[in-house]
Amino acid sequence: MASGTKILRRSLHAFFNNYQSFASTATFMLFPFSLSLLLSQSLPFLPQQAFHLTVSSRLWSIFSSAGFPSNWPFFSLLNSKLCQSTFSFILTLPFSLSSLLLCKAFIISTITHLPSHKNLCTIYKSLLYTHFFNSFVVLFSNAAVFSLFFLFFNTFGALNLTSSHVIFALSALGVIVYSIILANTSVACNVAYVVAAVENRGGYMAIIKSLVLLRGGTATAVAVSLPASIGTAAIEALFQFRVARPFKLSGSLQSAGLCEGLLIAYLYSMVVVVDTIVTCMVYQNFKKTCDYSDYEFYGEILERKERAVEA
Repeated sequence: MASGTKILRRSLHAFFNNYQSFASTATFMLFPFSLSLLLSQSLPFLPQQAFHLTVSSRLWSIFSSAGFPSNWPFFSLLNSKLCQSTFSFILTLPFSLSSLLLCKAFIISTITHLPSHKNLCTIYKSLLYTHFFNSFVVLFSNAAVFSLFFLFFNTFGALNLTSSHVIFALSALGVIVYSIILANTSVACNVAYVVAAVENRGGYMAIIKSLVLLRGGTATAVAVSLPASIGTAAIEALFQFRVARPFKLSGSLQSAGLCEGLLIAYLYSMVVVVDTIVTCMVYQNFKKTCDYSDYEFYGEILERKERAVEA
């Protein structure tokens, strides 16, 4: 298995080898999704206050009924993040199903050199099928994390370990655990897109195959995806500081601010393009070193089950 540094180096080499293609077609194909995502995270631009309050109150009701301590900062942060993610998911869904998946199909086809009979429409169908199952995987991962937190925090509450130092330490630990689980889930779902496109195994089959592929090398896959995650977070913060904040203060958007917002959305698209290329390289490197007996064994079992269901 290649090291994370080699995977990143090969990814950048592939990006610059096809720079004109990725910087024009792929990036502008992804531009609507990037712009909608950045706008969905900007309170001044969209009337999401009522939606935010409604979802927030529902989440607090769930937390209270589950016995989570409402005065812990971790749950305030989690509540805010879940509200933001829910609103962004709903607003960007049309662009995720069109702009994002088409761009991924184009990049995967270019990097993995798929045969000519696999056009973008064929790849898109596999990615669309996989996208819905990935959404369920993320949802179930969050549910599993909440179940774990329920047992964890209520145990400490029953032991009366509620001092300020304990609350701070547990909140920090909760953020770390939640981030690690979501990072692993995100990597598995991203690799599932590549499996669906290359091996024509969409849906749950792509997800299971990606888990088998990443077995024993998840840490490397998460490490190589970290620079892109940091880059997207930095660009989102830049959009808030340079575009959303001035609009909130002045109540109007100047032409310079508009151009700057479009440029930031373009940069966000470039980072997503590079992240997709890195995922393709992760798939190719892990596929070379994986245990083919296990990999194909799981595939055969799934295919038999699928044929049995169809029969």
